[in-house]
Amino acid sequence: MEGNIWLVTRSLQLTSFQAYKLRVTHLYQLKQHSILVSVGLDEHGIHPLVKVWNLDKRDGGNPLCTRIFPAHLGTKPTEVSCLSIHENLNFMAIGFTDGSVVLTKGDITRDRHSKTVTLHEGNSPVTGLAFRQVKSTHLFVATLEKVYCYTLSIKEYPKVELDSHGCALRCSSLADPSQDSQFIVAGDECVYLYQPDERGPCFAFEGQKLLAHWHRGYLFLVNKDVKSPNKAGFGGGEISPSEKQLLTVYDLDNKFIAYSSCFDDVIDVVAEWGSFYILTRSGTMFLLQEKDTQTKLEMLFKKNLFVMAINLAKSQHLDSDGLSEIFRQYGDHLYLKGDHDGAIQQYIRTIGKLEPSYVIRKFLDAQRIHNLTAYLQALHRKSLANADHTTLLLNCYTKLKDSSKLEEFIKSSETEVCFDVEIAIKVLRQAGYHRPAVYLAEKHKHHEWYLKIQLEDLKNYQEGLHYIGCLPFEQAESNMKRYGKTLMHHVPEGTTLLLKEICTNYSPNGDAVSVDRGQVNKANSEEFIPIFANNPRELKAFLEHMIKVDPCSPQGVYDTLLELRLQDWAHEQDFERKKHLQVEALSLLRSDNTVFDKALVLCQMHNFKEGILYLYEKGKLYQQIMHYHMQNEEYGKVVEVCKHYGDQEGCLWEQALGYFAKKEEDCKTFISEVLHHIDQKNLMPPLLVVQTLAHNSTATLSVIKEYLINKLKRESQQIEEDEKKISQYREETAVLRSEIKELKSSAKIFQKTKCNMCNSPLELPSVHFLCSHSFHQHCFESYAETEAECPTCTPENRKVMDMLRSQDQKRDLHDHFNRQLRISNDGFSVVADYFGRGVFNKLTLVTDPPGKTVGSLEVNLQRDLLIHTRKNN
Repeated sequence: MEGNIWLVTRSLQLTSFQAYKLRVTHLYQLKQHSILVSVGLDEHGIHPLVKVWNLDKRDGGNPLCTRIFPAHLGTKPTEVSCLSIHENLNFMAIGFTDGSVVLTKGDITRDRHSKTVTLHEGNSPVTGLAFRQVKSTHLFVATLEKVYCYTLSIKEYPKVELDSHGCALRCSSLADPSQDSQFIVAGDECVYLYQPDERGPCFAFEGQKLLAHWHRGYLFLVNKDVKSPNKAGFGGGEISPSEKQLLTVYDLDNKFIAYSSCFDDVIDVVAEWGSFYILTRSGTMFLLQEKDTQTKLEMLFKKNLFVMAINLAKSQHLDSDGLSEIFRQYGDHLYLKGDHDGAIQQYIRTIGKLEPSYVIRKFLDAQRIHNLTAYLQALHRKSLANADHTTLLLNCYTKLKDSSKLEEFIKSSETEVCFDVEIAIKVLRQAGYHRPAVYLAEKHKHHEWYLKIQLEDLKNYQEGLHYIGCLPFEQAESNMKRYGKTLMHHVPEGTTLLLKEICTNYSPNGDAVSVDRGQVNKANSEEFIPIFANNPRELKAFLEHMIKVDPCSPQGVYDTLLELRLQDWAHEQDFERKKHLQVEALSLLRSDNTVFDKALVLCQMHNFKEGILYLYEKGKLYQQIMHYHMQNEEYGKVVEVCKHYGDQEGCLWEQALGYFAKKEEDCKTFISEVLHHIDQKNLMPPLLVVQTLAHNSTATLSVIKEYLINKLKRESQQIEEDEKKISQYREETAVLRSEIKELKSSAKIFQKTKCNMCNSPLELPSVHFLCSHSFHQHCFESYAETEAECPTCTPENRKVMDMLRSQDQKRDLHDHFNRQLRISNDGFSVVADYFGRGVFNKLTLVTDPPGKTVGSLEVNLQRDLLIHTRKNN
C-alpha cells in the first residue's frame, strides 16, 4: 500500500492512513510533541511534499494534517535525502541529493509564521542533518565529502567546516548530553565525534558502515559483512537482498561492546518503550532488551573487569553503597594479586561505607605500614576516624620515623580538624614527640595538655607561666591551682606576680576587652596560700599586696599574714627591726579582720605578750589578763588590772587577794591595797577574807586590823538601823491590828462623796467597800471583775494572793519531794525526775536580779537534795 503511513502500538497492533498518493520517502517523529513530519510524492515530476501531522487531532478518523508545502524552493525537482526537525518546532532542515539544504524557520506547523531559505549549497549529496541545542542553536550538515556546522542563533548563519571527510547516508547521528550532544559521523575506518567548532575524539571501528544510531548512551552501528566486496556510495543504505549485516552496540562512556550479532538485511534500528527494535527487509522485527545493571556488573565481575564495572555503575547512577561494594571487590582482587598500592586506593574509595577494621586488619597482618598509613590519612581527611584510628596513624608515623608526614598531618587541618586532637596529643606525648604535641595543644586550645607537656616533660616553666597568663580567667585560675606549687618553686617572682593579678583584677595578657567592659575577674586569694608552702617571703609579699588592694580579703589571708609577721618578729634579733615588726603585728590585730581564737593561739604560740593582752582586753577576758600577769609574777600589773576592770568583773579583787595570800613573799603592800578596795565595795564577807589570808605565813593581824575595824563599825551601824526598822514595823503592825479589830467589832461609816472610778459626786444607787472606796453602781458594774472585790484594790490583792498560793504550792512540793526521797531506793532517779520537770531551775541561775533573794522553800529543797545525796554515797 504505497503512500500509507503505518502506526504501531506497544502491543504491536498496526493502523495506517493514506498520506501520499504515490509513496512516503521520509518520516520524522518529534520526541516531545505528538507531531509527525513526512516527506513523499503525490505525483511524478514535481518537488516532494512536506506534510505536518498532529497525531492528537483527527480528521475523518485520520491524523490532522496541519500544513503542506513543497520541500524545495527551486524549479527543478530534486530528491530529498534526509530530514531533521528541532524539538522546539521552530527549525526544520531538509537535505537534498543535489547538495542543498533548505531551512524552515518559525512555527513549522503553520504557513504564516515560518520562513524557508536555502541554507547550504554544494556538489555532494547531503547525507545527514542534526540540530544541537545547548547555549546556542546549531545545525550539523554531513555530505559524502565534508562535515559542516551552522550557527542558527546568529542572523547570518555562519558556517564552520569541521572535516573534509563525510559519510554515507544514515551513517550520522546526534549523541545525548552524556556525550555533550556531539555529532557522530561513522566512516569506514573510524567513528568521529564533532563539537560545533571542532572535531572531537574518534574511535577506530573498522568496516563499511551502513547505519549509525545513538540512543541512551549506546552507539548502534550496522556494518556490511566483511566478506562482501561492495563499497558503499551515497546509496550505501540500499542493501541488496543477499547481504548480511553485523549489528554492534557500543558503550562509548565505558569503552566496551554491549552487544554484537549478525542480521539479514537490516533496514533500521528503532528505540521505543525502553527497548530497541531491529527491522529487516524480510518483515521480521527483532527486540533487544537491555540487561539490568546488576546483571551487567556480575558479568564484569566474573571477568575481573572492575574498572569497566565502576564506569558502568557511575553511568547508571548507582548509589554510593553499590559503588562501595564494587570498590571493595576490586580492592580484594588487587590485594590477592599482590598489588597492595592499587588495593589501598580502592579501599580508600570505600571509606564511609566499608568498616575500616576490614581494611586495617589486612594491612596490619601484611606489615604494609605505608599502605595502612595512606588509608588512615584518607579516613581522617573525611572526618570518619575515631580515637583508635588516630592512635594507629600516629603510631605508623612514629614507626616510619616520618617526621615530615607527621608534621604535615598535624598542620594540614588549618580550617577543619579531621581527627581527635586529644588522642593525637596523648599518642605523640607517649612516643616522645613533645614539640608536635605542644603545637597541637596550643593550636586547638587544649590548655591542660599544653601545660602538662611544657611543665612536666619539657620543663619550660617560664613559657608555661606566660601561657597561663594568656588564658581566660576561669582556666587561668584552675591551672594555677594545679601547677602553682611547681611554678612557685622554679619561677617564684613571676608566679607571685601572676597570682596577684588573678586575685585582684585579672585580664589575659594583651587583652583589654574585659577591662574596657568594666568586668572584674578575681579569685579567692585564700585558696592560693598553700602554693607558697616553701616560699614564705613571696607569700608575705602576696598577702600584704592583697590586704592593701582589697581590705575585704578572706579571713585566711589576715590569719596567715599575722602568723608570718609573728614568725618574723620571733626570729628577729635586731631591736629596732623587732620593734617595727611588733607594730606591724599589732596593727593587724587592731584592724578587726582577724578571728579572735586563731589570733590568740598564734600570739600564744609565739609568746607575743602585747598581742595576747590586747586580745584578752578585746574579748573582755579580764581574768585571763590578770592570770597572765600572775603567771609572770607581775604583782603591780595584777593590781592595775583589778583597778581597770574591777568594776566590770568584781571577782578580780577576790582572785587577787587569793593570789597574794598564797605567795610566801612579802606582799603586804599589795594585800593592803586589795583589802582596801574589797572593803570599799563590800566584795567579800569578813570571815572569807580572814580564811583566805590564813594561808599566808607572812600576813599578820596588822594587815587586816584596819579592815576588820572598819567592817565591825559598819556592821554595828547596820544593826542599829535594822533595830529601828523593827520597832517601826511593830508599831505599824499594831495599828493595822487595831483597824482590823475595829472593822470586826464596830460599824463602818462611809463618808466618801466622790466615785473612786470617775471622780464624780456619788449618787444613789452606789456601792461601798470596807477599804473606804465607793463607786457609782454603773461604774462598779462596768469595771469590776467580781461583785465581791473592790476594783481599785483587786490588782494588789491579787498579787498577795498569788504569792500566798505560790508559797503553799512550794510547801506542798517540798513535802512531796521529801516523801519521794524517803520511800525511793534510787534517790538519783527522783532528783533527775524533778530536774526534768524544772523544779530546780531557779537554783541553776548564776546570780539573781538585784534585791531578789532565793526563797526559803527553794533553799530547803537544795539542802535536802545535798543531804540525801551524801547519805546515798
